[in-house]
Amino acid sequence: MKLVDVLSRIDAVPLRDGRRVIAIAGAPASGKSTLAAQLAAHREDAFVVPMDGFHKDNADLRAAGLLDRKGAPETFDAEGFVAFARGLRKPCDLRYPTFDRATDSVVINGGVLPCDARTVLVEGNYLLLEALPWSDLSDFWDFTLLLDVPIDVLETRLVTRWRNYGFDPDAARTRAMQNDIPNARLVRSSSVQANLTVAGTEF
Repeated sequence: MKLVDVLSRIDAVPLRDGRRVIAIAGAPASGKSTLAAQLAAHREDAFVVPMDGFHKDNADLRAAGLLDRKGAPETFDAEGFVAFARGLRKPCDLRYPTFDRATDSVVINGGVLPCDARTVLVEGNYLLLEALPWSDLSDFWDFTLLLDVPIDVLETRLVTRWRNYGFDPDAARTRAMQNDIPNARLVRSSSVQANLTVAGTEF
């Protein structure tokens, strides 16, 4: 499927309360951010909202023994994200937290969703997860898209990602296989069916 085909499907989604909210889900390194940015670049009324800003603080994760699992569902403020998604149609600018990969930390109120955005592209790993509280998100999406990428391709991408962050080859593979790949398998096995599933290798 080509980008123009995805755009066509999104364009066909009717506005609800003046806005269409599109969920773009997929495993780590499946290309969610890339696809969302490409779609937004073709629509003047589109805006991308990443889920990454809802990571829990590293200190809290360390205290809970979850720092090594950062990126797993339980390491996100899922309830806070659901509350944010519930307000996505408010007729005003909406502030939301963003994630700074350079410092591995959340930036409170780091992003602003402008009130004139008519197409909101929300991207994240667990937008279609069937377990609570993530499953509550289904009420807020007007259209859902799932990126499907084979595990072996994800492994290669994830190891490369960690290498680019300065890890040596063995450490990069360990980071990918001990945390990212289990999360990827969860997304692939426990996400509900999307309105549109596309091969992430096409974008």
